[in-house]
Amino acid sequence: MLRSLYSGISGLRAHQTMLDVTGNNIANVNTAGFKASSTQFQDTLSQLTQGASAPQGESGGSNPAQIGLGVRVAGVSTNFAQGSSQSTGRATDMMISGDGFFVTSKGGQQLFTRAGSMTFDAASQLVSPDGGILQGWTANNGKVDQAGAIGDITLNPNTMIATPTTSMTLDGNLPADAGSASFDRVVKVYDSVGAASNLTLTFVQQPGGWGVSTDGGATIADRMSFTDGRLTSPGKLNVAGKTIDVSQVSSFAGMSSLTVSGQNGTPAGKLESFTLGNDGSLIGSFSNGTKQVLAKIALAKFTNPAGLEKAGGSSYVATANSGNVQLGAAGDPGIGTLAGGSLEMSNVDLSQEFTNLIVAQRGFQANARIITTSDEVLQELGNLKR
Repeated sequence: MLRSLYSGISGLRAHQTMLDVTGNNIANVNTAGFKASSTQFQDTLSQLTQGASAPQGESGGSNPAQIGLGVRVAGVSTNFAQGSSQSTGRATDMMISGDGFFVTSKGGQQLFTRAGSMTFDAASQLVSPDGGILQGWTANNGKVDQAGAIGDITLNPNTMIATPTTSMTLDGNLPADAGSASFDRVVKVYDSVGAASNLTLTFVQQPGGWGVSTDGGATIADRMSFTDGRLTSPGKLNVAGKTIDVSQVSSFAGMSSLTVSGQNGTPAGKLESFTLGNDGSLIGSFSNGTKQVLAKIALAKFTNPAGLEKAGGSSYVATANSGNVQLGAAGDPGIGTLAGGSLEMSNVDLSQEFTNLIVAQRGFQANARIITTSDEVLQELGNLKR
């Protein structure tokens, strides 16, 4: 009789836990990146009143007789299924399609989250709503070294870049009947700090082709050879340390139309905006028209995500059963891809949660009935003496 009382109490406790878990799921139905949890029950130790016996001679065997002592919560597991996408249009909102996690750093502790709602703080760092700093690799001249250590991602709005001129392209025609005439073409080029200067290219006809020299009377560079008006060699020239693509230049009589169709240098430009690539690259757009990779977001994966421990703020910490963190980038196997301007919503299924509420409520009521029934039996025993 007392066993039934304590079994009922254990049932009340277990179903109260189920109610707590279900209530928390429903409360977070609109929490970005939230993953629903579920409760698993298991029975407790059973009291053995009669042991099992083996068949002997003409007697058959008997089974053990045991009385259960109640129920307990075996565990609360997290469902890491993908949540639905919500478009926000904010450049700093990010969504992972796959099994990866964002990596943040808060107070020196490494945290992992699926919530991609990021903003800039006063130090131009990308941070989560609770102040965790988004982690990744900072680019050096547009190059990202993923073999290096991850660190805080900072996008300084005062970032400026300038691209030095290293190559240019020529197009058009050099007159084959120019005789001893020469032609000058002036190109605006830029140095490493974005300072502009004019580079004069002088084309002089020579036997069998044309030579190129720079202003100041520098030595004539590689000779351009033509056959029947078509360039035969070389396709590129090296003049003043710059590569000139002349593959589209021709040399027919009667026309001079040589032009500089492009060069790759730019003046200094200031960061105006950024976009997120599918591989997690943060690509800055500068006022000089240049686009350059500024940083790359690091993503993490685990052998057993269900082993992660919730740390509040929609974040998790690694545990002994989650496995070691494996860092990578969007697009790597087992991590997934990134989408900008969207958030992953909660994966809570309201219809399932309301059903769980009913199940938990009825289970609680049934276990409460065990206690009241046991109490009535005890009362009847007490009445025997009257």
